[in-house]
Amino acid sequence: MVWKTAILTASDKGSRGEREDTSAQVIRELVEEELGGEIIEYRIVPDEPDEIIAALIEMTDYFQADLVLTTGGTELAIRDVTPEATRRVIEREVPGMAEAMRYSVMQKNPAGMLFRGIVGIRGRTLIVNLPGTPKGVHENLAAIMEQLPEALLMVTGQFRL
Repeated sequence: MVWKTAILTASDKGSRGEREDTSAQVIRELVEEELGGEIIEYRIVPDEPDEIIAALIEMTDYFQADLVLTTGGTELAIRDVTPEATRRVIEREVPGMAEAMRYSVMQKNPAGMLFRGIVGIRGRTLIVNLPGTPKGVHENLAAIMEQLPEALLMVTGQFRL
């Protein structure tokens, strides 16, 4: 199965071209190599709730991605608003996946408890918030990678008992 995947980076500096988006590169590699997915859309937006919301809606409703992976905006800074924007877009949360990411990272680094990312469903799309660093992306995505195919089968309506 080739999963249609979109990547959304929330970054003020990245959106202004002041920082290279290395976290999205890690996502791309993991999706293509580990998940067997295809990147169908990639975008960088500033840490503005309305822009994050608009991009998520377009990626889910227009591009019909099976999976949207966000990076950035998930910690405690005042401009870190990705989880709040995601909550306004999703219909249902998948708390176990977010908890698994936090738990896995906290086993190595207690600062993992500062990650506020969520996982949720909009229509037939799974949306996963990831941290804004390449290491954080890799560690968090690795924590759920084994269950992602099954989750995507369920969300997209392809899971059969």
